[in-house]
Amino acid sequence: MKKLVISTGAGMSAESGISTFRDSGGLWENYPVMDVASADGFRRNPRLVHDFYNARRRELLKAEPNAGHLGLAALEKDYEVYVITQNVDDLHERAGSSNVLHLHGELMAVRTVDEPYRVYRLDPDHADTSPESRDPEGRPLRPHIVFFQEAVPMMEPAVELVSQADVFVVIGTSLVVYPAAGLLNYIRRGTPVYYIDPNPAPVPEWVHVIRKGASEGVAELTRILTSQYND
Repeated sequence: MKKLVISTGAGMSAESGISTFRDSGGLWENYPVMDVASADGFRRNPRLVHDFYNARRRELLKAEPNAGHLGLAALEKDYEVYVITQNVDDLHERAGSSNVLHLHGELMAVRTVDEPYRVYRLDPDHADTSPESRDPEGRPLRPHIVFFQEAVPMMEPAVELVSQADVFVVIGTSLVVYPAAGLLNYIRRGTPVYYIDPNPAPVPEWVHVIRKGASEGVAELTRILTSQYND
């Protein structure tokens, strides 16, 4: 079974109503990014950061996976599918994807401030956190998000997956956010690459560009893969 590795960005979830960060009208136009999404910002004003991510969780809890999420999950019938996502939402999992690696953390989780591997899931009925939130041992918690100024601990496993891909797909990303944008550098020579985005960034000529949103683009990708590998 061929290994299909898919890298998704904010455009993957835009059709579900999840606010993007960098696009026109995105969250960074409304919030100073270094106040709400940086290590320094959290140290300066943890309450502001908790409140920001509480609002993001409330938005997420109203959202549903779109046809693109569902289409990627359906590909597992014919391929060994791995999703590497820059998104912190859980829409891939809720759509049924089995193997999801979150590069930038997870919105519906928190972790102990001083021990990043102590991660705790939040449930929809208890999704808000504050500087007073504590882990079972009484230590303060923070959003399980990779802030600006912090390393991306899941980058190494992501690179390993990309280097093993038989087909590599990029969906809904500007290809400007590093280190995630550098994943293209780790594909094996000759690996087919597909890039789904209605407004794609410049890419090498050997990348197959599908100028569509996530839902229509995944449907077209599925047709292409079926014709290429399932005849």
